[in-house]
Amino acid sequence: MLSMTEVIAEHSDLSANDTLWLAGLVDQWDMLADLAFSDLILWVPDVDDNVFWAAAQCRPTTGPTALEDDVVGEDIAYDPESLVIEAYLSQEVSQTSGNKLHAGIPVDVHAVPILRDGRAIAVVEVHTNRMGVRAPGALEDTYLETAMVLMEMMRQGRFPTPGDKPVPWGTPRVGDGSLRVTAGGVVAFASPNAMSAFRRLGWGGDLLGDRLAEIMDSFKHGRREPVEEMAPPLLSDHRVREMELETMDGAMRLRSQPLWRDGEPDGWFVTCRDVTDLRTRERELVTKDATIREIHHRVKNNLQTVAALLRLQARRTTSPEASNALADAQKRVAAIAVVHEILSQGFDTSVSFDEVADRLMTMVRDVATSRSKVTMTRIGSFGNIPADVATNLSLVFTEVVQNALEHGLGDRPGHVVVTADLRGGYLSVEVANDGETLPPDFAPGSSHSLGLSIVTTLVADLEGTFAMERGPEGEGTLAKIVIPLD
Repeated sequence: MLSMTEVIAEHSDLSANDTLWLAGLVDQWDMLADLAFSDLILWVPDVDDNVFWAAAQCRPTTGPTALEDDVVGEDIAYDPESLVIEAYLSQEVSQTSGNKLHAGIPVDVHAVPILRDGRAIAVVEVHTNRMGVRAPGALEDTYLETAMVLMEMMRQGRFPTPGDKPVPWGTPRVGDGSLRVTAGGVVAFASPNAMSAFRRLGWGGDLLGDRLAEIMDSFKHGRREPVEEMAPPLLSDHRVREMELETMDGAMRLRSQPLWRDGEPDGWFVTCRDVTDLRTRERELVTKDATIREIHHRVKNNLQTVAALLRLQARRTTSPEASNALADAQKRVAAIAVVHEILSQGFDTSVSFDEVADRLMTMVRDVATSRSKVTMTRIGSFGNIPADVATNLSLVFTEVVQNALEHGLGDRPGHVVVTADLRGGYLSVEVANDGETLPPDFAPGSSHSLGLSIVTTLVADLEGTFAMERGPEGEGTLAKIVIPLD
């Protein structure tokens, strides 16, 4: 389905300012759809005023839809009975005289022209499914009366109203809870959901007849630090305001829409949403993340302690074989500690492995102090690696790089190049050296090396592949690792 801007760019010659105005309308018109219990269609004119294109569509959450199919991208052309064309040319609201059947459903239709600087720039068509009309009551009457006010404001260019933009994750909708506030700031209507939200916040009185500003002020004492500052005030004649209030008992998000009638302020329509459970879960997640970070930090400290003990023991042992084995074990433990250290510094469940690889390469080279003339280079990026993969990968990487230094270069100067490539859900790592090459009959699986045995086992656990081969032109050694990350 085409976006609104794509439809306008392809079919209309509306200015950039008019397009921006209509985009603001589409951002806020879900309130009108819910209040009118109706579907909305935005029609924009072609260069020919007798042709209009559907640029956007909105369905209500408070009632059944009147339009089963999406109409964005469709057109109205040279239809003398079209309400859209009539409203656009007359600059007045047009409507059907009786129920119009649409796919067998009786539908009432209003066409509201959108005026800017005395000219019509588009038309909003309001489709109401008459089969789903709710029984009259205080809520329904308030919704419909407010919808008529908003439609006239839209026609006059007062809606959308400038102010705080709605946010998808938190802006309350009409069905979440709503208040109708008079121009004097007194609550004239409160939906059941709104009353429940205020009571959960700690309000014990009746909302009807009370001043909303005084109700809000009563929550200032004994409240938690608000997610957003309470200033500026919620109610403004010329701007939409959205804020969040959190007390010791609960949390609520509110949004106020100023209303105007006959050029005079007519109060506000306030939507509210109980976000207590959402904020509670967020705090629990923050606590959980902090706990996980602390665990990683302690694991890192313990591993570093173990590595230090192994290093100390390696220095004290008199057996060269035992000393080398302890030194290798120390490097493996230190490699795992690097991963946990990085995990302890953030909230992510993945690791930026470039930093891990660079630190491991430096660690392995520093341990080989006699090989100070060895240069190590990384080409490409590992990307973000899941934490459960990063630990095994760090061990594999350490063993392969260490093998390239010790067995490939020995005591000679040389180069080790690490090439990483992440694409298509697979990570490919190549470690090449320009030292000794492999014997013709070499196979990693048949080697008696503990390091290669660890690499083979861990790569298999990661459902990857590991291979070693001679370098280009028979010089040096090339180790290849491929593991899936999806």
